[in-house]
Amino acid sequence: MKQPCVYIFANKRHGTAYTGVTANPPKRAFEHREGLVKGFSAKYGCKILVWYELHKTMYNAITREKQIKAGSRAKKIALIEAQNPDWNDLYETLI
Repeated sequence: MKQPCVYIFANKRHGTAYTGVTANPPKRAFEHREGLVKGFSAKYGCKILVWYELHKTMYNAITREKQIKAGSRAKKIALIEAQNPDWNDLYETLI
């Protein structure tokens, strides 16, 4: 599946969150869940896909990722809770 996507992984509800971008959402989500992505998300255990947004182009996805990363923590939490108030793992919706 090649589909530009912006996503947020968390380690728990209202916990540490990681925002990223990918062209292959199911593969990237699997990598995060299994701890295969080295760096911030592995260090803090961000393995729960709590939010994602599909885009038509990678340029649009990257632009959106930068917008989200520039926002406050409160804005990220509001973004997640607008679509996923219970912070459920959305991994199954990708595959």
